[in-house]
Amino acid sequence: MHSAASIEKIACVASDTPKAREGLDRLARSYPLVPADRADALVVLGGDGFMLQTVHEYQDAGIPFYGMNRGTIGFLLNRFDPDGLMERINLARPQPLNPLVMTAETVDGQSFSALAFNEVSLHRYSQQSANIRLSINSREKLERLVCDGIMVATPAGSTAYNLSAQGPIIPLGSNVLALTPVSPFRPRRWNGALLPHSAVVEFDILDPARRPVGAAADSFEVRDVVRVRVVEDHSRPARLLFDPGHSLEERIFNEQFVH
Repeated sequence: MHSAASIEKIACVASDTPKAREGLDRLARSYPLVPADRADALVVLGGDGFMLQTVHEYQDAGIPFYGMNRGTIGFLLNRFDPDGLMERINLARPQPLNPLVMTAETVDGQSFSALAFNEVSLHRYSQQSANIRLSINSREKLERLVCDGIMVATPAGSTAYNLSAQGPIIPLGSNVLALTPVSPFRPRRWNGALLPHSAVVEFDILDPARRPVGAAADSFEVRDVVRVRVVEDHSRPARLLFDPGHSLEERIFNEQFVH
C-alpha cells in the first residue's frame, strides 16, 4: 500500500463532461501521467458520482484517490487547480472509507453481492408500498415495515440520499450506520435508527410477487429481491485524499450547520 507521503507517479481519469476532459488535457500537458497499475495515486476529475464509480472500479489497485471537482457539489473532491499538484497530493490527508457489502437474493433464486460506499437502499417497484421485515444481528426488530423504501448509509453517504430522506448526518469515526426509512407509513412514528457499524442488517420482503422491491448498492441495482443482507467490510477500505483544512470529516461536520 502506498502512503500519501511517497507519491511520485500519478494516473488520472476523467468523466465524459467537457469540463472534466479539459481538466485532463491540462494535467497531461503538465505532468507525466502513467497507467493506474503503475501509479502511486489516482487523480479523479469529475463529480461525486464519478468519484464513487472510480473508487468501485479501481479499489483493488491499492492506491489512494485524489479527486478534483469538475462537477457540481464535489463533496468527495478537492478544489480543481493543476498548479503544484504533486505537492498538494503529498500533503493531502488520507481518509479511509469502509464499504458496505450487500448480498441480495431474488425471487428466482439468484444471489448477487456488491459494495456500497454511500448506501444500500431498498425501494418499491409498484404503486403499492413495500412490506419489509427488519432483523438486526439475527433478531427481528420490525415485523412489518410499510414504506416506499429503506436504506443503510455510511457516514460518508449520510449527507447524500440518506439526508434527503430526513436521515441523520453521521460524523466520520463515530462507528455507526444510519438506518433510514423512505416515506414510512407503518409503524407510524418510526423514523429510523443509528446502528453500531458491526451490525448485521437483514431485510425480508413480504409478498414480493404483489409488492416487488429492488435493492441498490450505490449504482449497482438488483430487481425483485426477497432478502437483502448488509454488513460493513473493514478489511478493504478505500482511501480518499483531502487537502489540509478541507477534510471529509470537516465537511460532514459543517454540513450539519448549513441553512
